[in-house]
Amino acid sequence: MGTVHEDSCRSPSYTVTCDDYVNVVEFNPFPSGTPTSLLAYGGNQYVVVGTCLFQEEDMDIEGIEFTVLRAFHHEVRVDALAWSPESHLDRIPHIRFCTVAADKRLRLFTSDIQEKHEVKIMEGHTSYINHLVFEPTEGKQIASVSDDHTCRVWDLDGNENTTLRLRSPGISVCWHPKEVLKLMVAEKRGTIRFYDLVTQQAILSLDCGQAPLMSADWCLTNTIKVGAVAGNDWLIWDIASSSYPQEKRPAHTDKARLFKWSRANENLFATTGCPGKISSQLLMHHLGHPQPVMIGSAAVGSGLSWHRTLPLCVIGGDRKLCFWMTEM
Repeated sequence: MGTVHEDSCRSPSYTVTCDDYVNVVEFNPFPSGTPTSLLAYGGNQYVVVGTCLFQEEDMDIEGIEFTVLRAFHHEVRVDALAWSPESHLDRIPHIRFCTVAADKRLRLFTSDIQEKHEVKIMEGHTSYINHLVFEPTEGKQIASVSDDHTCRVWDLDGNENTTLRLRSPGISVCWHPKEVLKLMVAEKRGTIRFYDLVTQQAILSLDCGQAPLMSADWCLTNTIKVGAVAGNDWLIWDIASSSYPQEKRPAHTDKARLFKWSRANENLFATTGCPGKISSQLLMHHLGHPQPVMIGSAAVGSGLSWHRTLPLCVIGGDRKLCFWMTEM
């Protein structure tokens, strides 16, 4: 098999129509207390939170069942979003997520879907914020990385507890799933560092060997694996063996944009290309397969998120969400 051709593109397994352009989309990576998955998507001055259930999970439905729970006003365009592990739908629903926008602010949303609704604004970054994540065990802290060469850790009252000084813009941040004092920070210059939040020192560092690094992700089902995209390539590290990539392959003819590990299978990951003139390419890869196992394309696609238990990912687009299912 040679290079990837456009005609081998697969149309989405499922689509959901939205009212506006979707800039970010995120599955809740934590259990919601019900069989459905929480999903948030956002764009210009809005965030919508809904639930979805797929026919792979419930034989009584055809395709996808998507239900909007609530739409939230957002003063500016949403550029990134993270879910809190405290979000759940059982008994009294409790929804909590945090967003970042071009005004350099984090906004923490807390809602019971019905009456109660709070927004807490957190300020401190002096340049564009690229990514954020909740501490995954209790959700009482948020880490964010910015073009201001910092990674900042906040409590839910908006106090900045820790500031890590970086050597270039911070691009991605991931929290260890169980060890709450370990944080991974990826920098634009091609370095990925793991920090101990007590000493605030780097305990390990990985090197891309190329820049700019556009996106990196820590495999939370097997934390010795780290993946990233830089230039046209995806790169995978085995952090137990080397600080240099174990595997590296060109994936996108235009520049690669995002890298995300599947939450259901430690050998499955997805990358997206930077939106071209018409469309953005989504590739699903399986470690051990030389070619992508699935190729999709979405008009002006943005965002990328995996379902918590299914080998399924979503990207946003022009007034729609596109979902692709692959094999385990």
